Amino acid sequence: MAEVPKLTGPIGRVLGWVDGLFVLLANLALVAIAATVLLQISGRLFLPYSPAWTEELSRYLFIYMVALSSGVAIRRHSHVNVELYHHKLGLRARAGYQILISLMIGAFALVVLPYAWLYAQNGAWQTSPTLKVPMLYIFFSTVVLFALVLFYSVVGVIEGLIALQRKPEIESWK
Repeated sequence: MAEVPKLTGPIGRVLGWVDGLFVLLANLALVAIAATVLLQISGRLFLPYSPAWTEELSRYLFIYMVALSSGVAIRRHSHVNVELYHHKLGLRARAGYQILISLMIGAFALVVLPYAWLYAQNGAWQTSPTLKVPMLYIFFSTVVLFALVLFYSVVGVIEGLIALQRKPEIESWK
């Protein structure tokens, strides 16, 4: 789908930095997953035993990688969607469509977020089997995910509303 224009000015720059931070954190998690899996493979091939904690750590890193990149995926329209008619929409209709989708995604995240917090609190008295990390930190990834989805949905609504206010003589926003 052709995107509506992103926010500009100081707010746009701050959002760009925030996007960059979450992309960096997700990329660091991906690199850490690769290093952990390589350690696990090396341990199986070259050591008398492979470390038991590598599989668990790679799973937790994957969970956080997805959670940290979820909001940026929404902002960049990189999430899964079906594009049957988007190319036929005018510029204002695309902005309205973005508002509608962002409202629906944001409403879902708003409803689920309190339950994600309750779920995270269940991990307060549990520890992971091999790493002995409190599961609160692992379960907290659901809070991070839905908080970022909610935040970026609000940004999508704001960008769509601003795009609706643009003058109609503008042929293309890109």
